[in-house]
Amino acid sequence: MLAAPPATVYSSRSKADPASRIDTHNRARTDRVDQAGSVTLRVNGRLHHIGIGRHHYRTRVLIQDQDHHINVINAATGEVLRDFTLDPQGLPTHRSNQRPQTEKALNPK
Repeated sequence: MLAAPPATVYSSRSKADPASRIDTHNRARTDRVDQAGSVTLRVNGRLHHIGIGRHHYRTRVLIQDQDHHINVINAATGEVLRDFTLDPQGLPTHRSNQRPQTEKALNPK
């Protein structure tokens, strides 16, 4: 039985390149909920504090990040604690319901 030269075997196999990748940006990490009831996640160079709830203090969690879709899961029970899509602009969603401040409130005399 004749073996093919290594260069022939190497060139005949398919190669991974950026153009052929169809998967998304997936990350998974473990963390522990802090005393304020949140975990911290860095996305696009910015830190985002994800509120879970103070009653989950010191709970070990698994954070799954697929592009901007975030899942926070209790590592011991598998319970989904948070499931949301992160705003790519980085605007805080918890402040979106507040009224914008008036000119008078911004510049008191």
